[in-house]
This record gives sequence, structure tokens and C-alpha cells, in this order.
Amino acid sequence: MEDLEIKIIKIEKPDDMNYILGQTHFIKTVEDIFEAMVNSVPNGKFGIAFCEASGACKIRSEGNDVELKKLAEKNASNIGAGHTFIIFMKDCFPLNVLNEIKLIPEVCFIYCATANPTKVIIAESKFGNEKGRGILGVIDGFSPKGIENKKDIAWRKKFLRDIGYKL
Repeated sequence: MEDLEIKIIKIEKPDDMNYILGQTHFIKTVEDIFEAMVNSVPNGKFGIAFCEASGACKIRSEGNDVELKKLAEKNASNIGAGHTFIIFMKDCFPLNVLNEIKLIPEVCFIYCATANPTKVIIAESKFGNEKGRGILGVIDGFSPKGIENKKDIAWRKKFLRDIGYKL
């Protein structure tokens, strides 16, 4: 008989740090993501970790920042779901790299790209000595507190211009 347990894993990171969490399917993922990151934002700093789902079942990691690489390894280990990857970044944003990440042939799905506090909903199955984990979804940030009004719209438009994303 197979047992199934649902777990919630909190992403551990500094409050303002952006990251991308996704699913992929091949061992070369970390190398391809590394190339996509440096080609998208050459001065950006990042760490990547990928959970292998067969063979040696190792957490594979790369990056150009030791601390971000360790943070990715720690969170990948906490999540422990096969064929998932996580990228932590600074001096760049998911907006700068997300399309390039999605274009990598082995990337199947992006769960989230955010700096918000996030919880990952995991299903863990046990069948005899076999154990596996998969991501069911994420809780990204907080619930809405209402519909924006004219003041909120003006703030949004000003903010986007202040940070240089709109003219």
C-alpha cells in the first residue's frame, strides 16, 4: 500500500531576494540555466540547484555567487522534489531572465518567480523503500486586500516609472 503525505515547505531567503522555482527533466539543466542567466544579465549574480530524479539522485548546482549557490542547494534539499530547480538572484530580476529560462528545452514548468514569502506544497509518497516528492503548487505572497482604487492606480503607474520599467 502506498502512503501519501502533504507537506508545506517555506522558502528560506532574505526578504527582498528574487528567485525562480520550476520543473525540468534532464541532468544538463544547471548548465543550460547558467548559460541563460549569464547571457541575459551578464553582471547578475545567481545560484542554481537542481534535484535529480533518477540515477544518483543528487542535487546538482552551479552559479557565479557562492552564497546564492548555497542558498539554492539548501532550499532544493528542503523541497526535495525530483526534477525541480531553484534559482536565487541579485543584481537582476526574474523579469530579466524568465523568458530565456522558459526557452530552455528541458524546462517544463515555472511554479513561481517572485521575491514574496513563499510556501511550496509538496506531496510525498512512500511505497516500500521507495520515496518520492512532487510539487503540487505554491503559495506566493499574501491574499488580496481589496480592488485597487484611483489612488492605488496612480501609485502603481508612478512606481513603474520610478523604477524605470515605463516611460
